[in-house]
Amino acid sequence: MLSPTNFPAGYGLRQAAYTALVATDPDVKMALLAAMAPTLPIEAALSVHRLPVPGRPARPLLVEPQQLVQRNVASDEGRAALLHAIAHIEFNAINLALDAIYRFDGMPSGYYIDWLQVACEEALHFSLLVGHLATLGHAYGDFPAHNGLWDMALKTDHDVMVRMALVPRILEARGLDVTPGIQQKLRQAGDARACEILDVILRDEIGHVRIGNRWYHWCCAQRGLEPVANFVTLLRTHEAPPLKGRLNYPARRAAGFSSEELALIESLKG
Repeated sequence: MLSPTNFPAGYGLRQAAYTALVATDPDVKMALLAAMAPTLPIEAALSVHRLPVPGRPARPLLVEPQQLVQRNVASDEGRAALLHAIAHIEFNAINLALDAIYRFDGMPSGYYIDWLQVACEEALHFSLLVGHLATLGHAYGDFPAHNGLWDMALKTDHDVMVRMALVPRILEARGLDVTPGIQQKLRQAGDARACEILDVILRDEIGHVRIGNRWYHWCCAQRGLEPVANFVTLLRTHEAPPLKGRLNYPARRAAGFSSEELALIESLKG
């Protein structure tokens, strides 16, 4: 049996990422991730396959987004449901970062190290949220959740440029926009600890979106593509979720969005 603290001889970073990616037990996934040292050799090419379902536990029950019930965060149950939803996003984000390492050949070593950092930080976020959920009498899996993040992973698993354009720059960047409003609700409900955790998440997610921006622009430069025009094409071609709501301009600028890109995003909002 594979030890969570020691990969077999000959394992490179990408094979180790796959092993963690398909692990279904969150604790085992975390232990495997913790054992993934950036000093592991990085395979130039790897035989990869599509993953319709990444490694995840049997719970939570996955449902369509419209089936999820909105709860009042003024109650412990409502706060638990909200924090569970965020924890599920963070768990999916661990898998997305591991998949970014495993799936795409031929990127510079810095790309793989960047996404290892992202995976480790997403794991920290998940652990913090699960720990706080426990103080509210709940565990990960107690509430239903949806699979929107992984659905986009499948839409973008054929091309690293498309993945960088549509996951960090769309889905994860949306977290930058909504987190301050969520914190305000939690603050009004008196949950200071949840706000502290979201401070950590917001700080780190700015870095994650910046990494996505960096590698998206790198891919465009390698292919001789104009990034803004190419972004519009990718949004339309891959039916990305509609952009809506108020943008967090300071966070998005810190994450590497240019003024031209922010103006474009505003113009495309539904």
